[in-house]
Amino acid sequence: MRPVCLAASFNAALRDAAVQELTDQGCRVTVSDLYAMKFRSSATQDDIIGELKNPDLFQYGEETMHAWMEGRLSDDITAEQRKVEEAQLIIFQFPLYWFSVPAILKGWFDRVLTQGFAFTLQNMYSGGVFKDKKAVLSFTTGAAETMFQPDGINGDINVTLWPLQVRRAHAGPFPPVLAPQIFWSPAHCPAAARLQMLEGWRARLRGLLTETPLASAPCELFDLSFQGGFTLRPAVKEQQETRPFGISTGHHLGKPLLPNNQTKAPSEDSTDSRK
Repeated sequence: MRPVCLAASFNAALRDAAVQELTDQGCRVTVSDLYAMKFRSSATQDDIIGELKNPDLFQYGEETMHAWMEGRLSDDITAEQRKVEEAQLIIFQFPLYWFSVPAILKGWFDRVLTQGFAFTLQNMYSGGVFKDKKAVLSFTTGAAETMFQPDGINGDINVTLWPLQVRRAHAGPFPPVLAPQIFWSPAHCPAAARLQMLEGWRARLRGLLTETPLASAPCELFDLSFQGGFTLRPAVKEQQETRPFGISTGHHLGKPLLPNNQTKAPSEDSTDSRK
């Protein structure tokens, strides 16, 4: 067991454990410590080098898409995009803040995952730009696990994770999102429990690259056109009518939520609970 200074940030200890374990496996690991980098969280006109396409009406998404196509994004964005292009696996390590990521990480999503680079209307979700990459959220909570159960005061963790894992990670360049690594309330756990958490994380990292991703709603189920409204195809809706659950946490179709849809990957020998 590698000595860890538990008085320091537990998220930093988790990062260091991941770096060490993956390096020992022969992986080349690159770390973006956003705080140390003083990464800007605000998406502004400063992200674009040169003249705007439409200076009379600044539209960040449109302008950054054109800037990416023409090589005119700011250096800090370009540097992070190169890291994304080179990566086989991306681990997002963070403390859960107000049911979401810290502002600096939200800024990374906003600024780095530009349209064109990370997604297009035709290439997103299961048909994403970088289909062969994987991503995983590894995060700590301030609340206990019981508080994030369906009958807990914070509500079902699967509902909390839906916009984080699907709208931010899955919609961008990482279609295969792995089950999250959740560290429940480490600040309120004894040191021995935190050490167990670290060892559990190291153990999972040894097989992380071979894990089955979370179940998702394939793009083929939707009419990806403005005429079709990017909604489920009529034939798919008809097929879903007799099923007890919806397709996913977000695509619940007014039915009970699929159990653990955002926290556990389907086992290879299990039947599809949607059927």
